[in-house]
Amino acid sequence: MKVLKGILEEELQNSIRMKSQYEKALNELPKGSLVEKTIKNHKYYYLAVRERHKVKFIYKGKISEEEKRRYIETKKMRAKYRKLIFQLNKQIAFLEKAINGKAIRSLS
Repeated sequence: MKVLKGILEEELQNSIRMKSQYEKALNELPKGSLVEKTIKNHKYYYLAVRERHKVKFIYKGKISEEEKRRYIETKKMRAKYRKLIFQLNKQIAFLEKAINGKAIRSLS
């Protein structure tokens, strides 16, 4: 039984470390989301950034395709990291319950 508990504790530490790394990577990504607005048949771009309880739009003007792709890629990475952190939070809770001997339900 001690071997199993040791393995679970090791996995818990690995999960906590991975969560920390994902949170750090998420915080290093640029903030905001690119918004396209059409004004008089011209496309202009704004960066939507949340500041406290308000969304602030920062004018970016006309931008290149490469810059658009970079913002889209950043948005995808942010979603990926948030999903991984969410899954790790569930896994950490599961492992803590298993180590403490409480009733265990499935992960999904």
